[in-house]
Amino acid sequence: MAMSSKEVQTLKDLMEYEAERKAPPEGFPDLPDIPAGRYVDLRFFALEQEHVWRKSWLLAAHIDELPEPGSFRLWDITGQPVVLIHGDEGTINAFYNTCRHRGAPVVTERSGSKRRFVCPYHGWCYSREGELLAVRDSEDFGNLDVSTRGLKSIRCERFGNLIFVNFDSQALSLLDWLGPIADEWKEFQFENCRLAARHVFDLNCNWKIAMEANTEVYHVRSIHPHTVSPILDDRRNVNTLYRHGHGRMIAPTPKGKVALDVMPVSPDIAQIDTVGELGRTCTQSYGLFPNWVSPLSQYAIPPILFWPNGINKCRMETWTMAPQWKEGLQPDFWTENNGTELSAVLKEDTQFGEKIQTSMESRGFEGVPLSYQEARIYHWNQAADRMIGIENIPPELRVEQVIGDEWIYPSDPRRQYL
Repeated sequence: MAMSSKEVQTLKDLMEYEAERKAPPEGFPDLPDIPAGRYVDLRFFALEQEHVWRKSWLLAAHIDELPEPGSFRLWDITGQPVVLIHGDEGTINAFYNTCRHRGAPVVTERSGSKRRFVCPYHGWCYSREGELLAVRDSEDFGNLDVSTRGLKSIRCERFGNLIFVNFDSQALSLLDWLGPIADEWKEFQFENCRLAARHVFDLNCNWKIAMEANTEVYHVRSIHPHTVSPILDDRRNVNTLYRHGHGRMIAPTPKGKVALDVMPVSPDIAQIDTVGELGRTCTQSYGLFPNWVSPLSQYAIPPILFWPNGINKCRMETWTMAPQWKEGLQPDFWTENNGTELSAVLKEDTQFGEKIQTSMESRGFEGVPLSYQEARIYHWNQAADRMIGIENIPPELRVEQVIGDEWIYPSDPRRQYL
């Protein structure tokens, strides 16, 4: 279900409003500096680890990686040992990969398929649903209640073919977390897109430095003069803020330009025929809290994920999903030579990460002043503080909650000027 014609026209009108304005919209708040310590202070890093990564829905796998009952895959990029298992009833289950006896990993291979999951240490046996089926020499355990010793489960839900996990048993459902984005994504047929490529790259900077390079277009003319800038009109970019820290940008191709003239797409990729006008003619990109950034088009769903690997190191994970392609010609939106190296655009986005990290660790760095164009970054930080609990954050590391609900979708004071 593509956007309504009325909503498409509203967004087109907003693009022209953005191009013509001479100042931020009336009533949009001045954005205080983002404190420097949010990138370099171990106290804030620990708060992120404890709250942001334990309470958010995180993309973990694609159903193509767990195609049939018994298929399993280890997922430990958050520092927690997780095993994803395709259950007997077709559901995907997530468990801590921790035997309930002496804590040994139940699964040691990265992926595969099993009828039963047997701990290699003492032979405790578990079902695909995590139930403890058998204990070696059970007579020696007295009154052990097997029914209470199954693998510890983790919240696991799907959106189309994507598998998300959440370590918080009290978290909102995935659909509630996505909110209106779930409806907006229907036109892209997440349920029909296959996994074509998935790669991981190590970067020497705080994960937010890397992610923020992909959540604003203020840098496009400087960093991407020959790649992105020719196909993206940054002055007509329309940012939308959603609850829970999510955001969206829609930027048209510059007038007189055709995106495919600059960045041609292989004819071997089938198109997603339900994608609407804006998805076909604009750069339409979503930021999903906490670490997902992805343009979406009629050709591909290519999310980039950013994961902390220490306070000054991170991992960037590139995905490409598409509905169909010719055998042996699967698309890869972000890398070259099957993941050997990053594409030109991502090389440009990541080239300064290590240097920025070094500068941020210096005494000369006091904080980040953000423009109206960079409001999605500030919005993300407000949401992070609310998830952490503002009272849990040292005062010098907090951000002020200055962007109010009047700027959160479906509210948008800019519409009064159309």
